[in-house]
Amino acid sequence: MKTIRDFNVKNKRVLVRCDFNVPVDEQGNILDDFKIRQTLPTIQYLQKNKARIILMSHLGEPEGQAVPSLTMDKVQERLVALLKSPVVKAPDCIGYEIDKYTYGLVPGDIFLLENLRFHKEEKENNSEFAKSLARLGDFYVNDAFGACHRPHASIVGVPQYIEGGIGLLVEKEIQNLEKLLKYPEKPMVAVIGGNKIETKAGVVNKISENADVVLVSTLIKEGIEKTGVALSHPEKIVGPVDDIIFEGKKLDIGPQSVKLFCKKIKKAKTIFWNGPFGMTEKEEFANGTTKIAKAIAKKWFCFKVVGGGETIEFLTKLGLAKKFNHISTGGGAMLYFLSGEELPGLGVLKIPWQEKEK
Repeated sequence: MKTIRDFNVKNKRVLVRCDFNVPVDEQGNILDDFKIRQTLPTIQYLQKNKARIILMSHLGEPEGQAVPSLTMDKVQERLVALLKSPVVKAPDCIGYEIDKYTYGLVPGDIFLLENLRFHKEEKENNSEFAKSLARLGDFYVNDAFGACHRPHASIVGVPQYIEGGIGLLVEKEIQNLEKLLKYPEKPMVAVIGGNKIETKAGVVNKISENADVVLVSTLIKEGIEKTGVALSHPEKIVGPVDDIIFEGKKLDIGPQSVKLFCKKIKKAKTIFWNGPFGMTEKEEFANGTTKIAKAIAKKWFCFKVVGGGETIEFLTKLGLAKKFNHISTGGGAMLYFLSGEELPGLGVLKIPWQEKEK
């Protein structure tokens, strides 16, 4: 699989699939620009190497309709502020005028396409839509790790028609996540919270092959028990021993669980964390997750990786996000990767593009 460094991008039109799917309010104002900032190194690399840059991304779930609050206008404004460079935004993402405009770009120019999901063909992986996007570039770069598990046109369709590789963000994600899967320093502790057993069972199982201990939330523990998931290393799975119960619901882990989990974390030299351990949106039920976050943050000589929107948002509010070696931009994609599955967006780039239509 090629990376952006394998291409001579000088004066070439480089079509970059970014992940600008940032949280926005009802007016479209950006609430957190973390994902935008993580793509800057790839954009700056292309500027430095005199490429003509075309950026594309989805934003939200407009369901094939042009939704005013989900245009890329605010993303354009944020890119201009962060890059300190002009960024021109297109009125659409495909069409003759868009195609024509890309040929008029000069080295270093940045052209941002409108929301891909304004066209239902994006999620349908429509081949004609993919071809229309592919015509906008000489090379394709996937720098949208958070969308690599989606078999959509801009992820798996476009690289069928033009030569492609991965950007610096995706490269960094792969390097850090492979370290967890293949050669973690021991002891390794995986901390997996949240409540979606259907998306967490695979990663609990896979990561238990290398982890010494897998700490899981009450809901994950109960989900495993109820669904009868066959665990390859059940002896490594440690769940809460007590809970904070309110109106019949388990909304946080109890003090004994906090003590047990922190004791395990204290011994770790590698830590992976995804998912909260309580209803963290309410302060009275955020104690367990806060204690876990602080225990991990105190680990100085330890390789620490965190992912998942809720978890990152929580850490940011606590001011602890910078205490981690790697913050993944992918939630579902990260879990998919750590489950041992090949991400469709990466798999397609491993096949020489000239052979894809044969």
